[in-house]
Amino acid sequence: MTYTHGELRAQLAALTTEAFRPELADIDRLPTLEIARIMNGEDTSVPVAVAAQLPAIAAAIDDTAERMARGGRLVYAGAGTAGRLGVLDASECPPTFNTDPSEVLGVIAGGPTAMVKAVEGAEDSKELAAADLDGLKLTPDDTVVGISASGRTPYAVGAVEHARALGALTVGLSCNADSELAAAADHGIEVVTGPELLTGSTRLKAGTAQKLVLNMISTITMIRLGKTYGNLMVDVRASNDKLRARSRRIVALATEAPDEEIEAALAATDGEVKNAILVILGGVDAPAAATLLSRSRGHLRAALAAAPGE
Repeated sequence: MTYTHGELRAQLAALTTEAFRPELADIDRLPTLEIARIMNGEDTSVPVAVAAQLPAIAAAIDDTAERMARGGRLVYAGAGTAGRLGVLDASECPPTFNTDPSEVLGVIAGGPTAMVKAVEGAEDSKELAAADLDGLKLTPDDTVVGISASGRTPYAVGAVEHARALGALTVGLSCNADSELAAAADHGIEVVTGPELLTGSTRLKAGTAQKLVLNMISTITMIRLGKTYGNLMVDVRASNDKLRARSRRIVALATEAPDEEIEAALAATDGEVKNAILVILGGVDAPAAATLLSRSRGHLRAALAAAPGE
């Protein structure tokens, strides 16, 4: 749907994220430290707004995890800042949780170029969103999270509408109440952060809120999928020196074993943290650890419970 400039202006004027704050009209005249204090004070309201949506967030996560346990994917879709945040969250899952890059994906209006440069008009197309998702060949086990601060961005709304029509689970994350995006989704999450310090600059409080919620969606989903052991990242991918050191520390924290035993277990399991912990705590060899984890669908606690030595 195409809107006239007058119609679009009226729509934006009705959004709390676009509201003008006359009390900040002279902010450019204030000392830098005072502006920083005001901005910092603004940010403290974001976690409160997120907290109000925790039941909705948890429900969306449980449904997402259930589908991902069946082999489904988590797909973020958005434009501009919202799209970049989705791509960022997706890109951090492989090194953090050892997921395949195809398991958590981010699609952004305008494609990869839009990560660093605005692609004019891309966010206004529902058809572009549908085409981007069709390229992924969605299934009913997939979850698509549409992200839009305004809750009206055609690309995000179109992504959710198209995904839902294909039978995928849908989540709509916005920062305005009664949004079109939330209404279109199976799970609507509306984190109302209010007017921004700079009128309409939703990379500020709204962007922070979206980042917090995406952190929850990916992290807690991975916890539900057994990608952690307690609060330890036992599926971390040791792709550099820092992560290799972290891997050894995780095994040490989980097992309290001496360094020699940790090194031997990691060597036997090709550096797989979860397997190494199972070798040490479960008293099994590396092949048996791999079998137990496979049977438990990667859940370390379940594999430990099934280990002969337990």
